[in-house]
Parts: sequence; C-alpha cells; structure tokens
Amino acid sequence: MDTKTPAKKLLIVDDSKVSRMVIRARVKVLQPEWEILEASNGDEGIVLALEHQPDFCTMDINMPGILGTDAAEHILQKIPSLRLVIFSANIQETFQERTASMGALFVAKPVTEKSIAEALRYFMDAK
Repeated sequence: MDTKTPAKKLLIVDDSKVSRMVIRARVKVLQPEWEILEASNGDEGIVLALEHQPDFCTMDINMPGILGTDAAEHILQKIPSLRLVIFSANIQETFQERTASMGALFVAKPVTEKSIAEALRYFMDAK
C-alpha cells in the first residue's frame, strides 16, 4: 500500500508569461514535487481551478476579462480550503482590503525571489 501523500497543486493565474515563468521556476526549485498549472486570465483560472482542485493559487488582479479579485472570489466559493496569494502591481488600498477580506495574502509586484518566498511561507502555514 502506498502511503505517500499526493503532491500539492499550485495554480498560477497571470496574463504576464514572464511572471508565470518566474513563479514556476522558483517554486520548482523549492517544491519540485508540486504539480503546477498555469492560466493566462481569470476565466481560464476558474476553469482550471474547478477541474483540478489546486491546494494553492497565485493570482494577478489586472488581466484581460474578469478581474483577478473577482476570479479569486469565485474560486474560493467553490474551493474554500484553497490558499490564495494575490500578486499585483496595483497596490490600491481597496484591492488590499478586498484581498484581506477573502482571507488571502496580498503581495506587491514585481514578482521576485523574496515575494515568491513570502507566498510559499503563506501556503505552507496552511492548517
């Protein structure tokens, strides 16, 4: 009988391919066993989240189509156990407050090794 715990899943939602690549590369170094999914907009992120039920998600706010905060709320309604980090260059207080009200962590862009480490600490602090 295999008692190995299943690999964690991370969904990266960002319209910037560079941001997705940086997050993926850094997470793979620190958590090589994780499965990583990518979406380039909020609508695609919702579909992937509902299909794959990730444990963790990073979400940009300003993307074509649905805002990342709207997509995040939709996903969290369906997967309340998901740990979510909002990465955004949009540091308006209203977005930070909305992120906090969802129980998520807000991290200002640019995406860096330090900001990804902050997100990973938040993910790993999950109950």
